[in-house]
Amino acid sequence: MHDSRLANLLGAAAVNVADRLTAAAASAAGASTSGTAALITLAGQPGIGVTELGARIGLSQPACARMLDQLTARGLVRRRQGSGRSVPVHLTRSGAAAARRALRERERELVALLDRLTPAQQDELAGILEPLLEGLFHQAGSQHVVCRLCDHAACIANDCACPVGQAARAE
Repeated sequence: MHDSRLANLLGAAAVNVADRLTAAAASAAGASTSGTAALITLAGQPGIGVTELGARIGLSQPACARMLDQLTARGLVRRRQGSGRSVPVHLTRSGAAAARRALRERERELVALLDRLTPAQQDELAGILEPLLEGLFHQAGSQHVVCRLCDHAACIANDCACPVGQAARAE
């Protein structure tokens, strides 16, 4: 059954939730939205190369390199010479602190939104979001793109399984 009102409500909520959490995270990190995604990704996967980092956050290699130039100039990341053409990227201490701040602010925004729901509604929402995220993974084709601003530890806390990770492993 197609319900255009429900689709519209979902669209409005999705856009506004995304705007709020990305703005809060980027402001806390002191970086662009893609720069913040890079910092969070590098916090969990230090040493990945520019091309891989770009793929994980949804940027082309040249766009990722330009963004990293800005983060490097601000002292948030450093590139090291790797083997061959690979250039591993690592966070500096300032970059790691910025990533932690971004995740804290992201969580603060999301918790404030969830606090408007009862515990039962929150449980129901979790059951709804899991298959939606699985579908988003299949459309995006990348666990890393779908989860580029995720707090991965929070997703698997209390013996829970990440729905996107499960979908990726099932392929």
